[in-house]
Amino acid sequence: MKKFLALLLTLVMALSLVACGSSGEENTGDTTDDSTTEETGGGAADVKIGLICVHDINSGYDAAHIEGLTTACEELGITANADDPANSQVIFRYNIPEDESCLDAAVDLAEEGCNIIFSDSYGHQMYMQQAATDYPEVTFVACTGDLAANSGLDNYKNIFPYTYESRYVSGVVAGMKLKELMDAGTVTDPKVGYVGAYPYAEVVCGYTAFLLGIQSQVPEAHMDVQYTNSWYDPVAEGEAANALMARGCVIIGQHADSTGAPSAVQAQKDAGSVVYSVGYNIDMLSVAPTAALTSAQNNWSVLYRDTLEKFINGEEIPVDFAVGASEDAVMISKLGPECAEGTQEAVDAAWAGIKDGSLKVFDTSKFTVGGAPVESYTFNSSIVDFTTGNTIYEGQEYETIVDGAFQESVFRAAPYFDIRIDGITELNPS
Repeated sequence: MKKFLALLLTLVMALSLVACGSSGEENTGDTTDDSTTEETGGGAADVKIGLICVHDINSGYDAAHIEGLTTACEELGITANADDPANSQVIFRYNIPEDESCLDAAVDLAEEGCNIIFSDSYGHQMYMQQAATDYPEVTFVACTGDLAANSGLDNYKNIFPYTYESRYVSGVVAGMKLKELMDAGTVTDPKVGYVGAYPYAEVVCGYTAFLLGIQSQVPEAHMDVQYTNSWYDPVAEGEAANALMARGCVIIGQHADSTGAPSAVQAQKDAGSVVYSVGYNIDMLSVAPTAALTSAQNNWSVLYRDTLEKFINGEEIPVDFAVGASEDAVMISKLGPECAEGTQEAVDAAWAGIKDGSLKVFDTSKFTVGGAPVESYTFNSSIVDFTTGNTIYEGQEYETIVDGAFQESVFRAAPYFDIRIDGITELNPS
């Protein structure tokens, strides 16, 4: 009952937080709030960490988080051993759904002595906020989310990488292969597919960046998107990939957390089809040895290390922290054996352009909507509960088109690009 009442209080609080909302200043990726500095027990040896995972090591997304946190701990001299919990400073909680189970897990971790607790899924964030309310002496970090900046809490943070950058570069890899196939006359229709989890901004942002990367090599390329309505469902992801290939898609990208799509593509390739795969989170060559071209990846160790280092040193943790290629927070996996000649050079050029600012992923001269250029687009920072469709926080509005490019992850860390550009067809948008 206490947890239920606490959760109810969170909802009431969220609805009353207009006065605590954003100041209207841009989030440059290093934005800090005006809260007091976090305090720790005095160093790495005194840190006890909790990580709440929506799935487990079998999910590529969760595996990337587990590896990222473990790597960061090793670099900072923190003992992280999932196989020996009694001698580990990190406690892992696996298969925690995006419901009150997250609050239960967060409370349990706080009661077990964790002084900083992370969660890895968007739907965890409301429950993390409630735990932060109940345990003000503990720091809570939602690794994807948009509530922290408006929570009014000193001990609640959001962190997220610039995922769209690696999506774009993985699209360059796909585009190079598509161009090779077209130049050889093997493919005449430059049609690609994408297995997406949900029609959320995070997914829309990613697949749009992916197509723009492809179009940097094949301007006439177009894409179909099939949603699975699940972050992790190997069967549904494989079925979605098969449906897209049946529609003539020759390269299948994904924002879904299993190996289902690449495995399906490899099966079709083995059967004689000309098809290739671009994965997500992990290297897919183990399940798609000849079909996998690369995977878009997040280097979560960068964000975990930075956050933990500040925590250990008693420094202020940014309330809404986002970084990308310039900080090595995003990357792509090893190129597959059937990548087109010259792909590495094209990849290197894309990364260089992103890092020096000469390449803007969402350059508005590179896409249209309804045949017309996009000269203005407003981002509403209101928070919506996707499970109900209800608005839980009324936020400010921001003009996102500045100097001819959409400003992604500037006004908050979590992606908000949700423009449906020409050349992309959502097969099941609702």
